[in-house]
Amino acid sequence: MRVGVVGVGVISQQYFEHFPALPGLELTAVADIDVDRAQSVGGAQGVRGTSVDELIAAADIDVVLNLTIPAAHAEIATRALEAGKHVYGEKPLAMSTAEAQPVLDLARRSGLRVGSAPDTVLGSGIQTARTALDDGLIGSPVGAAVSWSAPGHELWHPAPAFYYQPGGGPLLDMGPYYLTSLVSFFGPVVRVSGASTRSDRERTIATGSAAGTPLRVDIDTHVVAVLEHANGVVSTVTVSFEVWATRAPLFEVYGTAGTLGVPDPNRFSDTVSIADAGTREWRDLPTSAGYTDAGRGYGLADMAHAIATDRPHRASGDLAFHVLEVMEAVSTAAREHTVVEVRSRVDRPDTVPADATPGSW
Repeated sequence: MRVGVVGVGVISQQYFEHFPALPGLELTAVADIDVDRAQSVGGAQGVRGTSVDELIAAADIDVVLNLTIPAAHAEIATRALEAGKHVYGEKPLAMSTAEAQPVLDLARRSGLRVGSAPDTVLGSGIQTARTALDDGLIGSPVGAAVSWSAPGHELWHPAPAFYYQPGGGPLLDMGPYYLTSLVSFFGPVVRVSGASTRSDRERTIATGSAAGTPLRVDIDTHVVAVLEHANGVVSTVTVSFEVWATRAPLFEVYGTAGTLGVPDPNRFSDTVSIADAGTREWRDLPTSAGYTDAGRGYGLADMAHAIATDRPHRASGDLAFHVLEVMEAVSTAAREHTVVEVRSRVDRPDTVPADATPGSW
């Protein structure tokens, strides 16, 4: 399947690194609003660099890999679908469910696929954790706790302004990794509550050509949510750009017979640990599922293979829509100090077998 990449920013390099390992995908062209930059990156990748309009209209592109900023996700996806192309994009699916729903509706009418990051959850870390839960290694799950925090992306990102504007923030930036994992573990979320805040500290870009430039903050930077899943599990999620240091566990699941230590869902492979009710001592679990040594682009490759074999793809637009609605509901609950019902439902995606390789899912 011939791939055209729209957006050649920081994240694009991680996709380019893994294209050679993904059979069935052929990087054909790249595009950016900065055409000179697209041509430079295209030259480095051995493909043509062009304008966004030209790439979307090109006859030799089957799927658009949308790596633009969140505010452009829905627009680029819509234009690609209207041009008869499948779409796989970075998270979030769109800025809102109101933007995202027409994208999914258009794809269904057109017989095209929409996929969305994160695909890190297809790696051996999260897939091994899910298999442990499905196999009952901690009994029946009761609750889960997530605590992701950092002082802010301006310390490392050369152009971090969009993280602090609508469509950014810790919930929309980091939430999809954890929420996608939780939905994969326990199924859809039906109800949420939450609270959020922001500090008044001054933020300044620390690196790159804009170093020293002050940042305007237009979103809340510390968010706490309580999620009720359809199966009865209750998850708590904290995501923050306000924390300089923490000892809080990143991700744990609590069951009737033990506790599961879940690895970072922003990474493809890491160790899963367990403490059972008998010993209450931690031990590591062997890898039992998921892609090993994987990287960004595996979700796109899974989608391409699913199209070829006429099966559902795992990193689907429907899953990304549900996660987006959950995040939207958390923001509403925090703003209005209320409990919000989540209307969409989604099936848990299929697990990835332990021996899976790209092209043999």
